[in-house]
Amino acid sequence: MGLRARWGRGRGTRANDPSFLPRERLGREARLARNLERVYDVGQDRIWNGGDVLQTLLDKHGPVDIPEPACSAVRELLGAMLWGELAAWKVSAELAPLLPSHEGRLAATSQAHDEARHFRVIHDYLELIGGPTDAPAPSAMQTLDKVLAADTLAKKLVGMQLLVEPVALTLFTILRRSEVCPVLTELLPYLEQDEARHVNVGTNLLPELVRDMGWAEAADYWAYQGRLFHLEVRGLAEMEPALRTLGFDPREVYRLGQGKQVGAARMVTDQLGGSAERITDWMRAGMEFTAVYRFPGPEERRDVLSRLRAGLAAARQTEAPAAHLLVR
Repeated sequence: MGLRARWGRGRGTRANDPSFLPRERLGREARLARNLERVYDVGQDRIWNGGDVLQTLLDKHGPVDIPEPACSAVRELLGAMLWGELAAWKVSAELAPLLPSHEGRLAATSQAHDEARHFRVIHDYLELIGGPTDAPAPSAMQTLDKVLAADTLAKKLVGMQLLVEPVALTLFTILRRSEVCPVLTELLPYLEQDEARHVNVGTNLLPELVRDMGWAEAADYWAYQGRLFHLEVRGLAEMEPALRTLGFDPREVYRLGQGKQVGAARMVTDQLGGSAERITDWMRAGMEFTAVYRFPGPEERRDVLSRLRAGLAAARQTEAPAAHLLVR
């Protein structure tokens, strides 16, 4: 079954009707075109050669030598990112011909080029420390499979650009902060800058898609996000040993990713207003509940009832900040 774009009902059949697009929508689409062109233009300005950058860093710092067990932890996390970059490469290449405007196609094509570069440079780095892992954690693989199999343009965009990309940014950030390898520490900002720019594709395209949804499609869209989020939480739990090996508490990592996802979601819902903003608040509350319930701290009680109470209190009383996404 082909991907259903759902970019406005009846578009193309009434293109010569001057009443088809109200002035407000024409203005939104003009802004959208400018924003997507900027994603492409900035991407062209900031193209970097992964092989050259990696070799320059190796010449600067010498051979990569990460002691165990940190090396295995880096291989596990970067191996998951390798699969994620491959999925993002496939998704962006698939989206490029499906998007309705040449500006959108330019932005998606630019992203496909970035993801191909990321895949290559991560693979080359992993070869220096023993090679990539066979497959990521089961839940991470299920997440990527669901994004690749998404049956609407909106699901594909929200899955990759607003859910998976912020997770990629989170893992790049913690690997850089670990300072386990100077080559990796200086390499990852290149990838972070590209990934943050990719979020702009989803945040610019999704508002109009969501506006055009009927109630059944909207319910399916939000439920899809919930299923992906559940898988991402499970995936983080499966990565917990590797995270702790590198000195990171899973709740702190979760909160970092949570803030980036909330930030991306608010970039969309701020354009939609009304009930969409309330949905983001509910999403934030659910994320806060999950942070406390699923990842209890060392001094917190771990029985189900205590975690449930603590999670509900966190959902009511706290608000995760919309973290900076480095979007330029």
